[in-house]
Amino acid sequence: MKLSKKEVDELAEKFENKEPQEVLKWALDTFHPKISLASSFSAEDNVLVDMLSKINPKFRVFTLDTGRLNQETYDVIDKIRTKYNIQIEVYYPNTERVEKMVFQHGMNLFYDSVDYRRLCCRIRKVEPLMRALSGLDAWITGLRRAQSVTRTDIKKIEIDEAHGNIVKVNPIADWSKEQVWDYIKKNDVPYNVLYDKGYASIGCEPCTRAIKAGEDIRAGRWWWESPETKECGLHVHKKK
Repeated sequence: MKLSKKEVDELAEKFENKEPQEVLKWALDTFHPKISLASSFSAEDNVLVDMLSKINPKFRVFTLDTGRLNQETYDVIDKIRTKYNIQIEVYYPNTERVEKMVFQHGMNLFYDSVDYRRLCCRIRKVEPLMRALSGLDAWITGLRRAQSVTRTDIKKIEIDEAHGNIVKVNPIADWSKEQVWDYIKKNDVPYNVLYDKGYASIGCEPCTRAIKAGEDIRAGRWWWESPETKECGLHVHKKK
């Protein structure tokens, strides 16, 4: 089913102060099975896996394997898969596209310029995401407003204009980092052990590092770039 922007704006206002579980229940009741959680198996995403499993064990989840992930990420994927007894849909980049990019620009092109980094993200992440979203009426993310300057205006329910005007659901948009970790501890949710090593945001291995005391939560992602460029293209938000 498709919802109009007006309907979605009204829903966003209605659910702004609701608990994430209420948002998720509405989303599953409205769109299942044409709705899926997009998961990089971050702390936020794993919280949503736990919540979804308690609402409808038949929920869907997909992930994007860029080919440059940390082993620790693969480890937590398998832990989540086993604990919640779920099947995870995995999408990979187009082999020919990756081969051509690396042939033309090298293995580590992303360090050379923002444009090359975005090219790499587009081929390894954005294009697979388009395939993952095809056939869906809505998707769920673990985005939080406090994560970066590029995410401060996200709503719990919004129209995703970048992906065919499907509905995008961000149930913990208003949560703090402390709320995320409190939920993980109270519910024994598996998490990526890189967090214990100082990582605050985990993506591809060559583009992610641990952060130092006092640094911004996204400082370890594409640390050689300025804050306003630190998005891979999966999540596009237009300022109004």
